[in-house]
Amino acid sequence: MNTKTKFSEFIKDFESSLHHLFHEKRDIDQLSLERGLPSEVLSEIMSKQPLSVAIPSEYGGRGGHVTECLQVLSAASYESLSLSLTFGINIALFLEPIAKYAKDSIKPEIFNRFLKEQNMGGLMITEPNFGSDALNMKTFSKEFDETYHIKGNKHWQGLTGMADYWLIATRKKMENGDLSRDIDFFISDNSKSKQHIHVEEIYDNAGLYMIPYGLNNLDIKVPKTQKLVPESTGIKMMLDILHRSRLQFPGMGAGFIKRMLDEATQHCKKRMVGASNLLAMDQIQFQLAKIQSAFTISSAMCLRSTAISGIEHNLATNGLEANSMKTVVTDLMHESAQILTQLSGANGYRISHIGGRGIMDSRPFQIFEGSNEMLYSQISEMITRAMRKKKNSNLWEYLKTLDLTAQACEYFKKDLNFDISGNLSQRKLVELGRIIARVVSIAYVLELQEKGFRKDLIENCIKMVQQEISGLLSYFQFDNSVNVIEDYSLDSAWSKFA
Repeated sequence: MNTKTKFSEFIKDFESSLHHLFHEKRDIDQLSLERGLPSEVLSEIMSKQPLSVAIPSEYGGRGGHVTECLQVLSAASYESLSLSLTFGINIALFLEPIAKYAKDSIKPEIFNRFLKEQNMGGLMITEPNFGSDALNMKTFSKEFDETYHIKGNKHWQGLTGMADYWLIATRKKMENGDLSRDIDFFISDNSKSKQHIHVEEIYDNAGLYMIPYGLNNLDIKVPKTQKLVPESTGIKMMLDILHRSRLQFPGMGAGFIKRMLDEATQHCKKRMVGASNLLAMDQIQFQLAKIQSAFTISSAMCLRSTAISGIEHNLATNGLEANSMKTVVTDLMHESAQILTQLSGANGYRISHIGGRGIMDSRPFQIFEGSNEMLYSQISEMITRAMRKKKNSNLWEYLKTLDLTAQACEYFKKDLNFDISGNLSQRKLVELGRIIARVVSIAYVLELQEKGFRKDLIENCIKMVQQEISGLLSYFQFDNSVNVIEDYSLDSAWSKFA
C-alpha cells in the first residue's frame, strides 16, 4: 500500500495487518516476552510504511498530519505498547524534528531511507549523570573546518543499537574548554564508520521488552550539514521537540487504554460469580467506569493535539498543555492496566497476560521525558507565578481568566475556590499540579463534547474527575510536613518489645 492511498484505507489495512501478525501468524503474548522484535516480524510491519505519516509529502510521505500520526500510534498501542513507543520515538523525536529543523540538502536521503529501506531513528539527550538535568549534559561538540567532533556518553535511549540514525543533543566546547549554556542537535548516520555509535551495554529493562535500551559511547565526526538549525536558541528548539512529543503521548495512550477497557469489559461479562457475572457488581461498574473515563480523556487529548502540535507551531512555550497531557494520560494508562490486572485475578499477574504486562510496559511512561512528579511541579510553578504577576491569589478566579480552563473550572468551583498564599513546598506543588492538569483535561473533554462525542461518556468522565479532584484537594490541604528519619533502625526492632 503506497503513501497516496486514502488514509481510511491505509489505517484499516495497517490495523488488520497487525491483528493478523500478532494473533494469527504469531502470538503477541509470547513475542512480548522476547528481547527485541524478530527481524521478520518487524520487516513485515514496516512494509506497511507506518512512519510515512510523519514524512512531508514533497519527500514521498503522507504529509506529516498529526491526525494520521496519532491514529497510527493508537492502532499500534492497541496491540503492543512497545511497538507504539517505537513509532512514537521515530515520529516525534526524530522525523518531525528533521522535517522542521534539518537542512533541506540532507532531507531527501534520510526520508528516502525511511520509506524504502525501513530505517529508524532515535533521540539522544539523557546521560548517566544527567537525567532530567539536560542543561548540564557533558556530551560536547567541537567545530572543525568541515565537521563537528562529538564526544560523550548517552544512555536509556529507546532503540539503542537498533536505530540507523540518531539525533544527538550536545553542548558546544568553547576555546577555554568550557561548555556553552545553549544546546545543539546533530544527526548521526550509523551506517557511516566515522558516525557509528558504540553500544557499551544493553540494559535489562523490566518492561517494554521489544525495545532495546542501553549505554552508548560517542566519539564521532559528523558533517556540518548534519547540524539542526534552530529558529532562535537551541534550548527553545529542544523544548519545542520535547513538548511536541509530550503532546502526542495521547496517541499511544488512547489505543492502550481502549485495549485495557475492551479486555476488562469482556472478562467481566464472561466471568460468572454465583448466579451473575462480574459486570453486575457495583464495585466492578466503578472500576470499569474509571477506564471508560480514561478512554474519554485520552480521546479528547488526541483531538486537541491534532489542533496544536503540528510542526508548523512552535511549542517551546506550551509547557502547561504539554505537561498536562503527558502526566495525566500516562497516569491513566498505568491505572487502567492496574484495574485490568486486578479484575483478571491470578491470571492477570502473568507477564504473558496483557494486564500484568501492561503494568510494567506503561510504568516507564510516567518516568521518561520528565518524571510526572517533576512535570506536575512545573505546572504549579507556571500557574502560581502567573497568579502572582496578576496579583490574583484565588485559584478558581485565576483559572477562570484563562481561555483554556475558563469553561472547565466551572465544574470545580466548590473545590478550587480558595486562595494560595506564600511559597508552597515541593510536595504541595506536585499535588496542586495534579489538580490543575485534571482541570485542563476536562477542558479538552468539553471541546470533544462540542464536536459531537457521545454525551453519556462525557458526563460520566466529568463526574469521575470531580471525585478525583475532591480527593486530591484533601491531600493538598492536609498539613503534612513529615521528613524521613535517617537513623530509623535505632529502637525500631519490634522483636525487642515482644
